[in-house]
Amino acid sequence: MSTQPQDTPPIPEGELTELGMRAFESLGLPRQDAADVVQVLVLADLFGLSTHGLSRIESYGERLSVGGINPRAHIRVERPAPGLRLVDGDNGVGPLVGMHALRAAMEAASECGIGMAFARQSNHFGPISPYGLIAAEAGYASIIGSNATTTIAPWGGTDARVGNSPIGFAVPNPGGAHFLLDMAMSVVARAKIRNALKAGQEIPDTWATDAAGKPTTSPKAALDGFLLPIGGHKGYGLALMVDLFAGLLSNAAYLTHVKSWVDAPDQPQDLGHFFLLIDTRRLGSAQWLTERMNDFARILHDSAPADPARPVIQPGEIELAKMARQKEQGISLSAEVLALLRRHADAPAA
Repeated sequence: MSTQPQDTPPIPEGELTELGMRAFESLGLPRQDAADVVQVLVLADLFGLSTHGLSRIESYGERLSVGGINPRAHIRVERPAPGLRLVDGDNGVGPLVGMHALRAAMEAASECGIGMAFARQSNHFGPISPYGLIAAEAGYASIIGSNATTTIAPWGGTDARVGNSPIGFAVPNPGGAHFLLDMAMSVVARAKIRNALKAGQEIPDTWATDAAGKPTTSPKAALDGFLLPIGGHKGYGLALMVDLFAGLLSNAAYLTHVKSWVDAPDQPQDLGHFFLLIDTRRLGSAQWLTERMNDFARILHDSAPADPARPVIQPGEIELAKMARQKEQGISLSAEVLALLRRHADAPAA
């Protein structure tokens, strides 16, 4: 399915949120659970991350319909230590598990100044930046990560044994733009290669290799091969670190133990996530943090740009500007995604 916005009228955030909730309710989720899922996905669309927004109802919906995801997950939170939370997602929809883990980490950080939640028995939980924004708005700096289906070969290897495990960082600015960095460990997301295949377009040869490990411009060969990590062996090492925290320490699946949602849609993935939060209010006042964050951004902005048409920015500024614009003007979705949402929303509840 194409996820690029087409010529459809922008939809008000509230209207799209209600449509998304009805769609997920029809797939069997209780209304409050649907609200958690849709909050993350609508934020992704507000940021302009259309490959990770409500378009995900296609893959999530397929797995819900074949029993690969539990629509009525009973999520449990354990407290092994004051600053630690262990979250069992009961194979629920990923953003639902993610929101429970985020709230658990917030609770721990509120109590201890720093808190960490490890989640297991989860699924694809959307992009990281929505969680980072929610945490930042509440005054928490965060480091958040998730493991993923294996799509990257070990450095120097010839088969996929490493996930394209994303990590995100966020630092709040109470009186300005929050710092938001959200990145996977590959040069591009696999979804961009799938979109190129559907559009009949070639890809840069720096994105992926074919099955023999050779760089390719063919999206089909790339999907049969491996994604290339950012920074070569350094990106490989970062991907392993994220999987150690998100998968191994969370007691979730890791590396090749993670099931592919494409190859085995009816099987639980047992993905893991981690949420490390710091209560910045324990470090200083809102005025203190605002002054330092604004100065931090100013130092970057004052660098003369190599291209006058592309001024220096801080991570998160593009997404926050898109969010502000779409909150005012409405959210753009592709006609295909909108039709699928409406089809689910109008179907009888599962």
